[in-house]
Amino acid sequence: MAQAIKQAKPGDRVKINFNGTLADGTLFDTTYEKIECADDDCGCDDHGNGCDDDGCDDDGCGCGSESGPMELEIGAEDFFPQVEAALVGMSPGDKKTLTVAAADAFGAYDVEMITTVPLSQFPDEIIPAIGDDLELVNDDEEGMVVTVIEVDDVEVTLDANHPLAGEDLTFEVEMVEIL
Repeated sequence: MAQAIKQAKPGDRVKINFNGTLADGTLFDTTYEKIECADDDCGCDDHGNGCDDDGCDDDGCGCGSESGPMELEIGAEDFFPQVEAALVGMSPGDKKTLTVAAADAFGAYDVEMITTVPLSQFPDEIIPAIGDDLELVNDDEEGMVVTVIEVDDVEVTLDANHPLAGEDLTFEVEMVEIL
């Protein structure tokens, strides 16, 4: 008698590998071993590979993060719910590709989350540069990460949108193991 192939169901702990890409093919996150690092904005080379551990910092594009399968419980909302739902019925070795719409990922890009502040409001030891991520803390000690998108001699323009806001996210998922 042949043994039934185990399929993942809600509540199962599983290990998955995935590549997360944008509509233009840019790799923003991966659990696969990073192969090499190029000198572009995402730290990913032109072949869709991530980067290795030598010389790449975590830049929000998945580079610098640890490689290796991600462990999660299906239905526990450890990851995007659409990805977790797609895992149901998969067996080890199975692969699927799905897209999570921007509205269901990090939301639409909101121009109202862009603000300009006088450069004089920054402490002397902080010299903002385009691309810098800064954490702003309010009086209640709640923090918000913003990205510097423009700097001149008088003002600094900050963007509080998530770096992937407005982007549809495509995931190529591979079921590695059902625990």
